[in-house]
Amino acid sequence: MKTIQRGKGIKGQRGKGTEGQRLCACVLIVCAAICGGCESLRFAPSDAQKQNAWLHNRTAAITAETARRENTSETLKALTKLSQTQSRAFVSYFGLPKQLPAAESAEDILSQTSWRLAQTATAESAQRPDAWQLADSALELAIGISALLGGVYGTRAVRFLKQAKAKQQALKEIIEGNELFKKQNDSVVPAFKQAHKDQSPQTRQIVAEMKT
Repeated sequence: MKTIQRGKGIKGQRGKGTEGQRLCACVLIVCAAICGGCESLRFAPSDAQKQNAWLHNRTAAITAETARRENTSETLKALTKLSQTQSRAFVSYFGLPKQLPAAESAEDILSQTSWRLAQTATAESAQRPDAWQLADSALELAIGISALLGGVYGTRAVRFLKQAKAKQQALKEIIEGNELFKKQNDSVVPAFKQAHKDQSPQTRQIVAEMKT
C-alpha cells in the first residue's frame, strides 16, 4: 500500500510540474507573439499621413479631370483615371484626417503646405517602433500576467521572466558597446566581423533587428 501511495504522490508531482511548464509556455508564447517580427510592426497612421493620403486622392482626381478636359492622349487619360482609382485604397487604409486640407483646385494642391505635408508624411512613414522597447514591454506584460495568475508556478514564471528581462538588458548593452567600439575603431571592423562569421542565421537576424 505504501508503494502505491508513493507512486500516486510522484504522479501528482509530475502533473503539477506539467501544469507549471504549460503556464511558462503560455507566457513565453505571449512574449513571442508581441516581439516576433519587429520589422513588420508600424506606428498607427498619423494625422499628417492621413492628410497626405487624402491629398493624393484629390491630386489624382484633379489630374484625371485635367487630362480629360484638355483632351490628352487616351493612354494618359487611362493612366490618370487608374491612378485616381488606386489612390482610393490609400484613403480607405489610412482613414480620414481630423481636418481636410484645401484641395478644390490644382492651385490649392500645389501650395507649399502640400509639399511640406508630403515630406512630413514620408519621414513619418519610415519610422519603426524601437525593438528594445517592444521586447521590454512584452516582458513587462508577461510578468504582469504571471503575477495575476499567482500560485507557485505563477511566481516561478515571474522569476523566470525577470531573469529574461535582465538578460535582454545585458544583450542590449553588449550590442550597443560593440557598435560604439566599431565606430571608434574602424581598423578592427573586418576582424570583428570575421570573429562573428559563424553566427547562426537566427542570431544574425536577432542582432540586426536589435541594432535598428
